[in-house]
Amino acid sequence: MSDMDQRRRMDQQIRILIIDDHSLFRESLSRLLESESDLSVVGTCATATEAISFIEREEVDVALLDYDLGEEQGWMFLDRARRHGFKGASLIVTAGISDSEILNALENECSGVFLKHSPPVQLVQAIHSVVSGEIWLDPRSAKALIAGATGRTQQQCAFQPLSDRERVVLIAVFEGLTNKEIAGRIGASENAVKWVMQQLFQKTGVRTRSQLVRIALERNWVETEAPR
Repeated sequence: MSDMDQRRRMDQQIRILIIDDHSLFRESLSRLLESESDLSVVGTCATATEAISFIEREEVDVALLDYDLGEEQGWMFLDRARRHGFKGASLIVTAGISDSEILNALENECSGVFLKHSPPVQLVQAIHSVVSGEIWLDPRSAKALIAGATGRTQQQCAFQPLSDRERVVLIAVFEGLTNKEIAGRIGASENAVKWVMQQLFQKTGVRTRSQLVRIALERNWVETEAPR
């Protein structure tokens, strides 16, 4: 393979940074992901501090982040990465996480949560989803969040009510559908879906899908089965 072909192949790959305080897990996950032709592990770090230093030097498309990093917590990376202008996606890959921690992660623009005991093929799918700008919530985590939101009293602060079309689109966002897939479901154009998404962003005052999910949960807007 020529140098030009090699550079072209690297440019087409998704650049991944693994952040986990267990070296064996980092190495095992790195080997697993490197077996995928379009994935490239460009670095591994044990702490949030190391990871921030890395993203300042190297381009990263997605950070796979353990929420419990021993002396540090995953939100420390999320917060610092956002303030450093990190443009990549962040996906929490963890053995367990509380509902409040998920909400905190979404508030810090995390792209989703993946539980370590889930099948590896789903992790590859989750990586592609978050890099495409979608969110990924593990079905069990999402179900717990939705159940918790349903059981809470709706916030008393004033907000504009959702239209039927906006609610349908919001539910599809929870299911992890892309704008194109949502358009197919509701029989509308992709531009129409984008317009509805902008309306949802304006009504909620958020900028990203992950923030939209957090607001929807807090305001008890979603009463549906957990996403895939």
